[in-house]
Amino acid sequence: MRVKVFNQAGQLVGPVETAKVVMSDAEWRKLLTAEQYKIARGKGTERPFCGTLLDNKKEGVYCCVCCGLPLFASSSKFHSGTGWPSFFKPIADENVATAGDTSHGMDRTEILCARCDAHLGHVFEDGPRPTGLRYCVNSESLVFTDDKDLAKLADAAAAVVQA
Repeated sequence: MRVKVFNQAGQLVGPVETAKVVMSDAEWRKLLTAEQYKIARGKGTERPFCGTLLDNKKEGVYCCVCCGLPLFASSSKFHSGTGWPSFFKPIADENVATAGDTSHGMDRTEILCARCDAHLGHVFEDGPRPTGLRYCVNSESLVFTDDKDLAKLADAAAAVVQA
């Protein structure tokens, strides 16, 4: 699979070739808190207006809590009033996958981490310009990294990319 990742200089590069991250439920449970597991691996939803990243206004990148893949940049975050962190686009289209979701009697589009299939939330067509999309994401599915620390997100797959 091909995704965009950060290099040692803290720059988003790629797309680069990387393997899917696949673990057993037991391995995911060791890695995640009970709430993170319930949401990211069990396709749950945190209560609105309770997520730790909802009101985060810092500049940086939101990554998958399960595998660390960069998913959204703070520059695409907006206040949607829905109670969940909302973004109008992913950091790279190839980093976010979608799937149909008809659970709870609704017809929605689920968003997933492209590298490990973690449940992130849903995407709706009621967002702001320029995309008109609203990626509605659970805080428990994300981990935030400040702009000044982006080099810490360096992915081994980025080493094969020529500068």
